[in-house]
Amino acid sequence: MYLALIEGQVVATKKQEAIKGAKLLLVRPMLIDDEDPTKFKRGKNTIVAVDSVGAGEGEMVLFCQGSSSRLAPHLKNAPVDAVIIGIVDCVDVLGKQIFNARD
Repeated sequence: MYLALIEGQVVATKKQEAIKGAKLLLVRPMLIDDEDPTKFKRGKNTIVAVDSVGAGEGEMVLFCQGSSSRLAPHLKNAPVDAVIIGIVDCVDVLGKQIFNARD
């Protein structure tokens, strides 16, 4: 599993039958900063992920990639490589809260 921020939505009017009706979101992985582990740094890449939890733009989410993505409900036979599996409430690192969805 990985942490990411939702930066946008992807709309594809024509898509493979197994993902018709799926909401596609653009996520950017969030990494712990090597120089200051009490802070995040944004990953350099963005990923298109299928939303399975009703997430929205600006939220921090948990997502998984690879074959485990197809273990999410209704995606067993879908050609997906990334799926959002949770909406993050807070993140604590080294005893310090570095993210809180309420802030």
